[in-house]
Amino acid sequence: MTDATRAFYDAIAEDYADHFRDIFAAQPLELALLTGFAGLVGAGGEVADLGCGPGWVTAHLASCGLDAFGLDLSESMIGVARRENPGLRFEQGSMLEPGLPEGSLAGVVSWYSSVHTPQDDLPALFAGFRRILAPGGHLLLAFQAGENARRLERPFGHPVTLDFLRRRPDRMADLLEAAGFTLVLRSERAADEAKGESTPHAFLIARTPPADGS
Repeated sequence: MTDATRAFYDAIAEDYADHFRDIFAAQPLELALLTGFAGLVGAGGEVADLGCGPGWVTAHLASCGLDAFGLDLSESMIGVARRENPGLRFEQGSMLEPGLPEGSLAGVVSWYSSVHTPQDDLPALFAGFRRILAPGGHLLLAFQAGENARRLERPFGHPVTLDFLRRRPDRMADLLEAAGFTLVLRSERAADEAKGESTPHAFLIARTPPADGS
């Protein structure tokens, strides 16, 4: 799955960035959620945007006063992110093995980036998120809600195919709690059919136990 995901996004990186460049202009709820997350983390907190793509979420978090950096599996996506956000840090790597020190981050964002992770690998993914977060650190998870996968074939005419896995929010919340997180917020919004969406979108914010145990 890792190799297929990397090849898929390497192939479509430039077209993806051009096509979705203004996506946040039509997503006021998502922007508000990201801004609220930044407030929970606190000004200057170091946050990793894991699976950052072209770096739009990273850039918004930085504009909110966070010390945000991005990591993505795709070399081509990292190239786009660095070109379009020259003042920010972007690195190539896997969010399953990000190579970050234990307890080093105030926040982690997985903005639709877990959608290619097999269900059986989610516990390890969430355990990894908890490991790199400091006590009291926050995680923001965004994903499409549902049961069935969506297979995307030949996007923008490129000869690549990838499955996008939809998740049940209650199941994702249970997995986060099993990994040692406390759920802070659970939110869903309906699919916007006028924009071609076919499934609801879900957002979870969770926190690691604080150092004082409160």
